[in-house]
Amino acid sequence: MRQQQRVKLIKQQTRAFTEGKVEYINFQWIFFDDETDEASSIEDYMHNEVEVYRSGRWRQGIILEEGAIQLTNHEIVFLKQNETIHIRKKLIYSFEELLEKLTDDSFFQFVTTLNSLGFSTYDCIYSYNQLTFLENTSTQSGVNFFTFDNNSEICSVQHHFSYGENKNDRFEFTINTGKRIIIEKVNSK
Repeated sequence: MRQQQRVKLIKQQTRAFTEGKVEYINFQWIFFDDETDEASSIEDYMHNEVEVYRSGRWRQGIILEEGAIQLTNHEIVFLKQNETIHIRKKLIYSFEELLEKLTDDSFFQFVTTLNSLGFSTYDCIYSYNQLTFLENTSTQSGVNFFTFDNNSEICSVQHHFSYGENKNDRFEFTINTGKRIIIEKVNSK
């Protein structure tokens, strides 16, 4: 699987965006998160991917300065008072690092299994990545821990890994309902 296919799979994840309204207050654009009611400056999201509802559909772009949005067709539009927008969430850094280090097969199996259980990569609320502490060692083994919350269930994932002559990834998914799934992938170098 090429990098482009990985990016496509991540971009197709559910709950990838935070929805909210924008208001122009005291000469600056403020984003109000619909879920948490928290307010933040739109400048905090500069250069993040955003969706705005224009011409009867959601249009993707990048947030620029002073309420400007550069759409994917390079058109520049400006935010409107009380407009609803979607801002793409960021993955937790250590979780994103793990996803990048997985082989294509392990990556695909992990993400599709997570999705089949009703969770998105953007549901990750806790991440511990032991691999980041083992980067300079020739043989790497240990366990990573991740917790996902989709607002109706919790999923805990243990990622057992052993990287040496072969790469072995084992993912143990446990949902708060008691459902468990274990997948394992062994890749030869």
